[in-house]
Amino acid sequence: MTSRHAMRSLISGALVMVAAISPAVAEGGFDLPAGAHFNPQKLQRVGDFLRDEVANGKIPGAVLLIQQHGKPVYHELIGVRDVATGLPMTDDTIFRLYSMSKPITSVAAMMLIDAGKLKLDDPVGKYIPSFAAVKVGVEKKAADSAKVLELVPPTRPITIHDLMTQTSGITYGFYGDGMVRHLYRAAKIYDGDFDNAEFAERIARLPLAIQPGTAWDYGHSTDILGRIIEVVSGKSLLHFEQDNLFVPLGMTDTGFFVADPAKFKLIAQPMPADRAFRVGFDDNPETPKKWESGGGGMISTAADYARFSQMLLNGGSLDGRQYLSPKAFALMTSDHIGPGTGVGHAFFYFPGDGFGYGLGFGVRTDPGTAKPPPPGSLGELKWDGASGCYFVIDRKQDMFFVLMEQTPTERGRIQAGVKKLIYDAMEN
Repeated sequence: MTSRHAMRSLISGALVMVAAISPAVAEGGFDLPAGAHFNPQKLQRVGDFLRDEVANGKIPGAVLLIQQHGKPVYHELIGVRDVATGLPMTDDTIFRLYSMSKPITSVAAMMLIDAGKLKLDDPVGKYIPSFAAVKVGVEKKAADSAKVLELVPPTRPITIHDLMTQTSGITYGFYGDGMVRHLYRAAKIYDGDFDNAEFAERIARLPLAIQPGTAWDYGHSTDILGRIIEVVSGKSLLHFEQDNLFVPLGMTDTGFFVADPAKFKLIAQPMPADRAFRVGFDDNPETPKKWESGGGGMISTAADYARFSQMLLNGGSLDGRQYLSPKAFALMTSDHIGPGTGVGHAFFYFPGDGFGYGLGFGVRTDPGTAKPPPPGSLGELKWDGASGCYFVIDRKQDMFFVLMEQTPTERGRIQAGVKKLIYDAMEN
C-alpha cells in the first residue's frame, strides 16, 4: 500500500473501533459530561495530599500543573527537589522522564509519517537491515523436561506500527521472567558508551519474545523507533526533535542529559532510600552519553512537558503551528490493540484496566472492571515513567495535568491518589 492508502485504512479501522465504544454512565469521576469545571476549594485537597507525602518522607517534593481551556487552574510547587540541598521545587526543576519519553518520540515519528517519509506498514528491516534476520524465541520442553529456547522465523516482519504499539516482540530484560528476557539481561546491552545505531544492532542480535503483532509487550520498541527517525531524517534523534518539536514548542530544557554543569543543581533527586529505578542502565542526567534513548532516556521540566501536553490537547497544534495533521492525530489517539485486532495482552499490561493503546500512549476505551470505575473520560490519553512522572490528557473536558516527581516505589499510589482528587474536584 502507499503511505496515503495505508494511513487511510488504519485510520478507518481505528475510528470504527472508537465509535463502537458504548457510552458509559457517569459514576463518580468517570466520564463526566463535557463542560465540567473545577471547584477551587476541592482542588486544595490535591496539594494537601502531596504535602502529606512530603511531610511523611515519601517524596522530597513534586510539581503539579492542571490546565483547562488553555489556562492553568491549579499550579503547585511542593517540597524540595533534593533533600540533600534543600533547594525548593521550581518550574525549571529537571526530572528524569523514563517512559514518558515514549510519547515524545512517537509524535516525532508520526511527523515523519505525516510528511510521507515513513509508513506505518514499513518493515523495520528497511531502515535497519539486521532486523530482517531477527528470530523469535519460543520456549519448549526438551525430552528431559528441561526448558529450551527454540529460535524460529517471524511469521511476518516487524513494522513501524509494531514499534509504535509495543507489539514488536522487542522486550525489556530488567523485569519479568522468561528465557528471552534472561538473554536480554545476559547480553549486557547497556555496557559502554554506545549510540542509537549500535544499540539497535545489539537488540537485533537478540530474539523476539513474541511473534510480531500478536501481543502488547513493553520493551525497547521506541528506542528502535528513535534510531529509525535518525536514519530517515539524517539527524540525531535529539537534533531532529529539537528542530521539529523542542525549539518550536519552547521546550528549552528537554533532552537526554544536562549539558550545562550550572544546571546540575536543578536536577530532582528521589529520597535517599528510594533511588533504585530498576531500569537496567545508568540514569545519571549529569553524565554525557551517546545513547539517546527515545524510549526512556529523556529529561524535562513541568513547564516543557506542559507545552507538549497542550499541543496534544489541541489535537496536534499550538500557537498557530500544526505539528500533526488531524488524521495523524486521530490515528495516534485511537486504540490499536483492542477487540478485533488480534492483539493479546502480556502478563505485564501497563496501560491498565479500561485502557487500550494508541501510537505511543494509553487510550481510555471503557470504564474497566472496578466499581466505581477509576476517574477519567473515554478517549483519555495518558502515560507515566519509572520515576513517577505522569500526564493525563482529557480532551472531553479540554483539560490536562502534568505531575512531576521522582519516586520509583511510591509512584503508582501517588499517581492514583492525585488523579482521583483532581476528578473529585470537577463539577458540572
